[in-house]
Amino acid sequence: MAESWLGPPPLCKALQLHLHLHHQFSIPSLSSQFSLFPSSSSSSRSLSMASTRPSLHSSDSNPNPTQPSLLVFSGGTAFNGVVEELKKLTTRVAHVLPVSDDGGSTAEIVRVLGGPAVGDIRSRCLRLSDQSTFEALAVRILLGHRLPLDALEAKSEWYDIVEGQHSLWNGVSKPYRETIRTFLVYFQNQILRRSNESFCFSNGSIGNFFFAGARIFFESLDAAIFLFSRVSDIPTESLVLPVISTNDRLTLGCELWDGTIIRGQNEISHPTNGSMEPINKVSSSTPALPSRIKRVFYMSSEGNNLLHEVFPNVNPTVLDQLRTIDCIIYAMGSLFTSICPSLVLLGIGEIIASRSCPKVLLLNGTHDRETSGFSAACFVTAIADALNRTYGDPHNCLKNHPSQYINTLLVPKDGQIPVVAESLAAQGIFHVITVDSVVIQMWV
Repeated sequence: MAESWLGPPPLCKALQLHLHLHHQFSIPSLSSQFSLFPSSSSSSRSLSMASTRPSLHSSDSNPNPTQPSLLVFSGGTAFNGVVEELKKLTTRVAHVLPVSDDGGSTAEIVRVLGGPAVGDIRSRCLRLSDQSTFEALAVRILLGHRLPLDALEAKSEWYDIVEGQHSLWNGVSKPYRETIRTFLVYFQNQILRRSNESFCFSNGSIGNFFFAGARIFFESLDAAIFLFSRVSDIPTESLVLPVISTNDRLTLGCELWDGTIIRGQNEISHPTNGSMEPINKVSSSTPALPSRIKRVFYMSSEGNNLLHEVFPNVNPTVLDQLRTIDCIIYAMGSLFTSICPSLVLLGIGEIIASRSCPKVLLLNGTHDRETSGFSAACFVTAIADALNRTYGDPHNCLKNHPSQYINTLLVPKDGQIPVVAESLAAQGIFHVITVDSVVIQMWV
């Protein structure tokens, strides 16, 4: 389990005030009980909030132009806890997520069927999904269900689900049932066609299977997100955006300061030796890295030279959103494997540096394997280096000051990350907001 800080006044309240001071929005006041996301352990995963397109459960609502628009860089877990509360502030949120996760259920899908990792995107979409009606809640429970850890039990339950016999279908009307089952059956068919690969259903996510079936059927990650968001009834003005819109497999790598190269997000963040069980990212049993992380980058997934660096193109919709939104947020979560993979792509740093809007870092509450010994200034430096592509191709490096990327820190009260005002001031950051917080536990 990973520790994560959430706040009873909280983060959302602080974010609301910060946006109001900068833009004078007319924002409805939030409940004093409102709990947002002041920092979540680096180990929990990142901030996020949106989804994509229209829904099937209810009539579409028009976006409220008086709400502030946000873009959040996050991973799949840490920020999920604040999504419901963030809706009270605004639903105009673009959630930008990496597609390089290679652990757990996602890893098995990528191993057998290829393609980008969809676990973080599915997780965010579910958090944004409707649960206001009995059927909407039933669909959310179905797509959020995980199969047992035992491989034989998991396979047996999967067949009950795909054949429409499982109790999880209770409350799901025939049109929804047949729509969802169609893509689950298609996913199953794709597995059976790969007779040389034995698929393990252990701890598998039904939502991941549905997502993968839709992506393969449409041959489009964007189309799969559109379908998932329609089925799960996500607010139309909310966006869930893969930072790279691709149908190909992506592999994340990192270079340590001692020259070591580590291949794979899971190996960087929390090695599991192939285990499908939930893991504790801050567990003392997780081996420490031999030295700090210098940079993250993308690696070839094909051919003989798997250590070859590749340079995928950023999703153009992400760039369009960055040019127009009112506030940019770097969520709490795994710094190098959840946040930085979205920042190192060509075009991201250029646009963020050109904007004069609030640029807010939600500082983690605890250290993890990736950030052992880090201070708040170290987090800022890592983000600035990623956006500047400081240690990448020298022809594509930027020279922007950290304050061009971050101008505000939201810090959890009693967090473990040292916050040294002088060090932040040297980086041009003077606006530091401390947010009341409590500790929760979260499986990742």
